[in-house]
Amino acid sequence: MPTHELYAADSGDPLWQVPASGAARFNWEYDDGRDRLLALYQKGKDKQWDGQKRIDWSLEVDPDDPLGTPDESLTLYGTPYWAKMTDKDKCELRRHYAAWQFSQFLHGEQGAMVCAARIVESVPDLDAKFYSATQTMDEARHAEVYSRFLHEKIGMLYPINDNLRSLLGDTLRDSRWDMPYLGMQVLIEGLALAAFGMIRDTTDKPLPKQILSYVMQDEARHVAFGRMALRDYYKQLSDAELREREEFVIEGCYLMRDRLRGVEVLENFGIPKAQAEEFSENSEFLHLFRQLLFSRIVPCVKDIGLWGERLQRAYLDMGVFEMGNSNLDLLMEQDEELAEQLDAERFAAEERERVTEIETTIEEGREAG
Repeated sequence: MPTHELYAADSGDPLWQVPASGAARFNWEYDDGRDRLLALYQKGKDKQWDGQKRIDWSLEVDPDDPLGTPDESLTLYGTPYWAKMTDKDKCELRRHYAAWQFSQFLHGEQGAMVCAARIVESVPDLDAKFYSATQTMDEARHAEVYSRFLHEKIGMLYPINDNLRSLLGDTLRDSRWDMPYLGMQVLIEGLALAAFGMIRDTTDKPLPKQILSYVMQDEARHVAFGRMALRDYYKQLSDAELREREEFVIEGCYLMRDRLRGVEVLENFGIPKAQAEEFSENSEFLHLFRQLLFSRIVPCVKDIGLWGERLQRAYLDMGVFEMGNSNLDLLMEQDEELAEQLDAERFAAEERERVTEIETTIEEGREAG
């Protein structure tokens, strides 16, 4: 079925064209490059995987509750609208929220794929071009698996959120080669990682857990790449140039915070936009969710050297300043380990099933003999 028939709201023109700017840079120096980046490039090659094979697509998904969403996490919970909803209405609301969340993941991954390709084109260093090429493939795989999940398991998509579209557009239109790193690797990827992790760690549904775990294993490398490249580059910039990047981060963080309201879902249930925004703003769960979503961004921004007074004030205003002390390396290690652990558990279970099947076949053969 064509995707446009599955959208819960008008998605507009199916082709979004963002005018390109900036130079394509070739580098004729084919030396070994930086050891850290080349090691990451090797890891990127070694860790490639096939979304058709590594994920168990035979797992069923309950369309009435695709993610195991608790009532308390739904924006309408505790409002007069919730009291009037039937069980069927609540099931449909869960389906819409899951479709909205994973649709934004899907659109963000396509944006990440385009940004990674832009980095290949514009970054001056060859070692960074090498790694970005592996990331482009990673992002294509992520878009593929999110698309399949939405099409086959939920049967519904939502258009790209206006704030996500705005940040993507700003990132891609900028002619400076470091901006796709900053907009995508630090802001959009950092926010997505936290959102993926919250669902991964709370869902009891095996298919979305697999998808999120394996995607996060890749994203841990992407954030490491962005930190590595920008930390080196930003040491060379003037105070004025650093302030320009900080302004971009501040605006992007406010956009990303406001992206998380899910107002589009409530509008589809007949709730006026102003009231939907009010419910979202007053939701205790969403307030906590928005704070936790910056757990990957704030320490990364601080680590790459963007920590001016105005940026710190913005994080204080958002209530996320203290997250600058989070151990980002530990979070990334856990992302990789959880994916490997999930693989080990799955393959051990499959091996037990295979042994049982063989033993049953042998026993049946003896009885037949």
